[in-house]
Amino acid sequence: MKLPYERRKALYGYGFISIWLVGTILWFLIPLVESFCYCFMNNDTLKPNVGGMNKEWLPFKDGQWLTNFKYAFRVDPKFKQYLLTVLKDTLYQTPMILIFSLFIAVILNQKFKGRGFARAIFFLPVIIATGPVYNIINGNIASTGADSGAQFSTLFETDMVDKLLEFLGVMNISDNLSEIINTVTTNIFGLVWSSGIQILIFLAALQNIPVSAKEAASMEGATAWEYFWKITLPYVSPMILANFIYTVIDSFTKTDNAVMGLVLEKQSDWNYAYAAAMAWSYFAIVMVVVGIIVAFVNRFIFYEVD
Repeated sequence: MKLPYERRKALYGYGFISIWLVGTILWFLIPLVESFCYCFMNNDTLKPNVGGMNKEWLPFKDGQWLTNFKYAFRVDPKFKQYLLTVLKDTLYQTPMILIFSLFIAVILNQKFKGRGFARAIFFLPVIIATGPVYNIINGNIASTGADSGAQFSTLFETDMVDKLLEFLGVMNISDNLSEIINTVTTNIFGLVWSSGIQILIFLAALQNIPVSAKEAASMEGATAWEYFWKITLPYVSPMILANFIYTVIDSFTKTDNAVMGLVLEKQSDWNYAYAAAMAWSYFAIVMVVVGIIVAFVNRFIFYEVD
């Protein structure tokens, strides 16, 4: 049977994504729904059994179906403590990553010798950002099994700024100042490591600024500072929101943050119901935070109207 050309094109498209659809349903959507169901099951009896999991639903009366959630927020001290730690770290790291990414993107958008190499350097962490590599470069060599000597550890040492400031006496001025300086300098490498995607997105936004806007600003005698605030920032502001969301979600979903580590730890101990309750609670909190961010930042975004 002959099919119209448009129909054949549509069938080709469905055939192309059919494997992805099957994989998404079997290994993402079904486990996702099943993990949500685990939240309302008895954690003591939810264990592997012949032919699957031994499942026992919690009774609905007297709020017993929320037992796993109540244990996470009322009994387990680690979950609340780790959650507050992750929220606090994300609160100060996200603006730093965005400001640094925009600053580097503006520099890399200029014409200079070796620009391609410089762009590759800043985007390199995205390619090799695996757990063992990050741990080695960040100084946590022992966790990777590569602790082969002091020379290797010194080569990848990341607290040299702390030692320099301590040698100059800056770190001993006050405890609060020392803590702030130590936090910022210790996370310089992590800041650069976490900014590759954001720099790339900002670069794409900067390259889409129309040439006519720059020509008009030059004719009006605008300085580089005025051009940044009046032209560059408004044009890249939609990407600020996109990078904001990406950075927050990336921070919340890293396996090395405290909450994710606790969830994986409980899962390894066969506490599947409790781990699922923590994971879904964490997911709900992340979505609320992202929603608040979008509602707040969206008020300052400049959208070009045709």
